[in-house]
Amino acid sequence: MTDQWVTFAKIGTADLVRLAGEIDLANAPEIGREIVRHTGRAGAVVIDLTAVSFLDSAGVRLLDALVGDLDDQGTPIRLVVGETGPARMTLQLCAFRDDLLATDLDRAAEDIGR
Repeated sequence: MTDQWVTFAKIGTADLVRLAGEIDLANAPEIGREIVRHTGRAGAVVIDLTAVSFLDSAGVRLLDALVGDLDDQGTPIRLVVGETGPARMTLQLCAFRDDLLATDLDRAAEDIGR
């Protein structure tokens, strides 16, 4: 029942993954499997975290693993975290790769299309 936390769409040529609610140890593994299943052959991936209300270390590990796998495949990825909010704060506290963070969907889609 991951559709309460994750939905999929397209933005330009990229696969768009929208996460919402609390991403934590209870649901991160299931969400990760669903994301991999939907984006396995994507040319580019944008993950929208602006509707995430809580992100714990399991959520950060999930994002780190996704980024690592996509980087290994040569697939561009951006994380949309807004200008403020729980996801941005958590990722900044963890010193997550700042070059992957975007403030809005349009900017992420533009960056990834280059």
